Amino acid sequence: MGLIQIEGMEFYAYHGHYPEEKISGHKFLIDLSMWTDTSKAELSDSISDALNYQTAYIIVKTCIEQSNYNLLERIARTILDTLFEKFLNLEKAMIKIRKINPPMGGQINSVSVSIEKYRD
Repeated sequence: MGLIQIEGMEFYAYHGHYPEEKISGHKFLIDLSMWTDTSKAELSDSISDALNYQTAYIIVKTCIEQSNYNLLERIARTILDTLFEKFLNLEKAMIKIRKINPPMGGQINSVSVSIEKYRD
């Protein structure tokens, strides 16, 4: 089993509970970990035998930039569900989404949600 990680993906998007968040937007940082069998790719050195992490990045980018959600939990679940639909060789994934400077009435660097999903 191999672990593929894409760390520090940065996006500006318009998600949040409050209407003003959906107008002004926020910066989001995303870390993604994906567990898959890498043995075939290890031997073939072919992208067709690997979990293509560029495709995974595009899925994350599309999900966060082309949708509008109230909660980080919903964004995370949408991304994970889409990844599992695309990659049949994905066994487990974990995503961490951080909203930078959330409007919570005080100075807060970020708030985050981490969710794991396993293939049944």
